[in-house]
Amino acid sequence: MERKADITRETKETQIRLSLNLDGDGTSSINTGVGFLDHMLELFAKHGFFDLEVEAKGDLHIDAHHTTEDVGICLGQALNKAVGDKVGMRRFGSFAVPMYESLAKVDLDICGRPYLHYETPLEFGKVGEFDIELAEEFFHGFVNNSGTTLHINVPYGTNQHHIIEAIFKAVAKALDIATFIDPRVSGVLSTKGSL
Repeated sequence: MERKADITRETKETQIRLSLNLDGDGTSSINTGVGFLDHMLELFAKHGFFDLEVEAKGDLHIDAHHTTEDVGICLGQALNKAVGDKVGMRRFGSFAVPMYESLAKVDLDICGRPYLHYETPLEFGKVGEFDIELAEEFFHGFVNNSGTTLHINVPYGTNQHHIIEAIFKAVAKALDIATFIDPRVSGVLSTKGSL
């Protein structure tokens, strides 16, 4: 079974087309109009071995908030659709990524219960033109639409670019682990028999 999804979202604020293949090789084509977000999504695809295409147009004359959040929403919807009934999937994933002075630790459960714990040294500021608080908004959109419990912890780090990049890489690696089809898993990985 192909684990792919195509998502289209059109609002008065954004128009987004997103395609995700969980069993890809890390190929991506990203154009959101937000340079730093493009960079994060490209490395997300590369390190998760996901094929990802994103074409987004948003109200960037205001700021990048709506575009960033809505791309997170679409990625979450795509993950939810691509995993289907979750049969044979490992479900849980954890990964830690060091990025120079920063360390990002991610633990997640693709369980149908959206929750985000986001603890980082990030407060306010910009990476280029990207408001750093938008990284958290992206992941809120993602978890609420993928049904993922996601814990992001950055115990230390000072460079804002390094912190956010480590987070996106760690999420990608943890998702790659969690979405892996394990031949030892019969049905879904739950004593309840469903997720």
